[in-house]
Amino acid sequence: MAKLHPEKVDIWTARMLAGKPVRLATVAMANKTARVIWAMLTRQENYRQPIT
Repeated sequence: MAKLHPEKVDIWTARMLAGKPVRLATVAMANKTARVIWAMLTRQENYRQPIT
């Protein structure tokens, strides 16, 4: 999706894809998502959509 619609990609993802191979960027995105989910579960918080 990032290659077809780069305007829809957040800044963090665009920077990651610019400097790393696609597979490595994919693993980094999965790691980031897992850390966010873990933090939400341990703090018993609801997801707050980031302001863009």
